[in-house]
Amino acid sequence: MTQQPLSYRDAGVDIDAGDELVERIKPFAGKTLREGVLRGIGGFGALFEVPKRYREPVLVAGTDGVGTKLRLAFQLHHHDTIGIDLVAMSVNDILVQGAEPLFFLDYLACGKLDVGTAARVVKGIARGCELAGCALIGGETAEMPGMYPEGEYDLAGFAVGAVEKSAIIDGSTITPGDVILGLPSSGAHSNGYSLLRKIIVRSGADLKAPFDGDLTLADAVMAPTRIYVQPLLALIRALPVKGMAHITGGGLTGNVPRILPDGVRAEIAQAAWQRPKLFDWLQQEGGVVDGEMHRVFNCGIGMVAVVARESVQQALQVLHDAGEPAMVIGSIKPRSEGEAPTVVV
Repeated sequence: MTQQPLSYRDAGVDIDAGDELVERIKPFAGKTLREGVLRGIGGFGALFEVPKRYREPVLVAGTDGVGTKLRLAFQLHHHDTIGIDLVAMSVNDILVQGAEPLFFLDYLACGKLDVGTAARVVKGIARGCELAGCALIGGETAEMPGMYPEGEYDLAGFAVGAVEKSAIIDGSTITPGDVILGLPSSGAHSNGYSLLRKIIVRSGADLKAPFDGDLTLADAVMAPTRIYVQPLLALIRALPVKGMAHITGGGLTGNVPRILPDGVRAEIAQAAWQRPKLFDWLQQEGGVVDGEMHRVFNCGIGMVAVVARESVQQALQVLHDAGEPAMVIGSIKPRSEGEAPTVVV
């Protein structure tokens, strides 16, 4: 008996759907084009030329995903801004070394490709790239039957930026007396969501119920990660920035020490900013102690910058002019043996 010939579609992979997605996302990617792009989406590899204004360019690369925030995206059918989260996690990481993000590539994997959902995700990725000033020049959509439950997908991406070799920011010049500036977060960003989701389940909270003014709890937990590229590049151009830390997994007490040289510590005053309601709710409903809050969540501060005391007012003005409501949240102190490198008091 002759068996019916099989096609890739019979195996669960729809090549036509993949082609349709590529065509649908081209206009989104086109909005992100910038100097340096030689060839973007559609080829086997994307081509990018480092802008000639760089004399001694050093490339800085970062890669990340969005963690278990995706589980809430699936549950809430909230796919429009998860791509902004994806871009933010990488561009903010390379930014702290003084790098200007140049381009971004994404990877979306699923069991069965839903073109509409994938297009919404990639549109968010393109929007994130616009906010960061980098080009979305390529990516991969992998349809892998049996690997993911229906309606679910995974995301990863990476960004490449450039900084003049002489302008790399690494924290090595930080000294006692320097001041720590905090840049507000939009919420939990893309970190701590395993704990956050556990607290939601234990509390029995209704995600669609009013939570903070016109916002629902779903709005609060799905708020996209802020992208700090433009205001911080403006700050770097205006004055010497000694160090910057992206407050991601590890929170304030885990990320600030990554930029501190030996012999100094960061003392951060929790009263220096108004903590968003989401973090108060998480701490109360989860019974989370202060120390755990500060090493899991950003608690309202998504980025910190360290500047000399004499530069503080100028720095705050530059950030304000760039639309960034930064504030002084602490200072650098001498560190004795046995002291924690960062404390929140």
